[in-house]
Amino acid sequence: MDEAIRMAQNRGLDLVEIAPQNNPPVCKLTDFSKFRYEREKKLKEARKKQKGGQVKEVRLRPHVGDHDLQIKINHMKEFIKDRDKVRLTVMFRGREMEHKDIGTQLINKIKTLLEEVAVLESDSSMEGNRMTVVFTPKK
Repeated sequence: MDEAIRMAQNRGLDLVEIAPQNNPPVCKLTDFSKFRYEREKKLKEARKKQKGGQVKEVRLRPHVGDHDLQIKINHMKEFIKDRDKVRLTVMFRGREMEHKDIGTQLINKIKTLLEEVAVLESDSSMEGNRMTVVFTPKK
């Protein structure tokens, strides 16, 4: 180790530990600031290619038509295929608040249609006049 440090000092470079977990640890003679810059550049490039799991929202009303529902389900499947989470929101207005069971039935119907591609992350919760549920892609 002392010999490697001496060699680095003679050449005006730094002794950088590349793999400390190996036995013996792997070191490299290089300029440390250049090494750090290249490592940060690699990490930044990796983060750029990594897609964060966004949450997409799909809104419905309790009395939605069959065709409209099928279109919304197709959109949800596309979002899930792109590895995004999907928040399904059923919005109630006026007297629809008296029939929350219709919204629950709608969510259960969608849950069965999406069960081959998605998993239920959070159960249905009522927030004001909205019933929400979150789906995540299957692993």
